[in-house]
Amino acid sequence: MQVMVFVKATKESEAGFVSTPESRAALAEMERFNDELRKAGVLRMAGGLKPSSHGKRVAFDGADRAVRDGPFSNPSELVAGFWLWDVADMAEAVDWVRRCPNPMQGPSEIEIRPIEDEL
Repeated sequence: MQVMVFVKATKESEAGFVSTPESRAALAEMERFNDELRKAGVLRMAGGLKPSSHGKRVAFDGADRAVRDGPFSNPSELVAGFWLWDVADMAEAVDWVRRCPNPMQGPSEIEIRPIEDEL
């Protein structure tokens, strides 16, 4: 089964990446984790996202479209990064997330969602 794994944004991630010894060490730790995922045949794709201040939203209402520039409010409802994994089941995905280093310097959250099979 394929799952999309979302790293939820924080106020700090929305402020943008700042290169410090701590942030570089955290990135190296995450790259080691990604290497484990690759070696296990789990990782299909991964990426970090720029803060929402670089983004746009398009709202649909019938034939109408409205474009809104970021930044967007409520960082905890935004996505800062993602993985696309191929796993046996949701339990395996949870096991991998439990092994993941904390993606943020403070409290953070990762969401796992199965990909719809029939689209």
